Amino acid sequence: MTVSGDSTAGRILEAGRQLIMRRGYSGFSYADIADAIDIRKASIHHHFPTKADLAVAVLQQSQAKFDADMALLDASGADALVQMRAYIGYWERCIADDSAPFCVAGMLGAELPALPDEVARAVKAHFDDLAAWLVRVLDTGVKDGVVQPGVSVQTEAATFVSLVYGAMLAARAYGNAGMFRDVTAGAVERLAVPRNRA
Repeated sequence: MTVSGDSTAGRILEAGRQLIMRRGYSGFSYADIADAIDIRKASIHHHFPTKADLAVAVLQQSQAKFDADMALLDASGADALVQMRAYIGYWERCIADDSAPFCVAGMLGAELPALPDEVARAVKAHFDDLAAWLVRVLDTGVKDGVVQPGVSVQTEAATFVSLVYGAMLAARAYGNAGMFRDVTAGAVERLAVPRNRA
């Protein structure tokens, strides 16, 4: 599979990402991609021999973007609460403007039992990475005195992921982008150390 520096591969990846977000793994074929970007199926197979190869590449691309964005956020010196709000804010904007109405890993996670093994491993790797980032952020927040978890930071990280992805699902199910904002509104504040009210 070829991706780096190839605009055709990039167009295929973007079409695959959009189709996975909107239809899931089982809901599209290479014919759909060929139609979407006006390319021959043979050209798609040249870059991504199998649909699983394409799905893994889409996940890897999404993971690389997440890692780069979180590294920038961390380097900014933002505290844990600001970083978690930024993560929620990213998804709130993507859902509201329909540029990414659902995380590709989340969409694929719903189909996990039916996915090829290599795609399932890539989905799990995404969620492992997300949880590890959140645990680091929460640990730092505890050390900095801005986060007060009610349970272990590992459980708080899992709760946060569940809340964000559940809110994505609710927004989609209700056809209401504002539902995401409503559901996630208190997700970060419940972890904040209470301020003195003197």
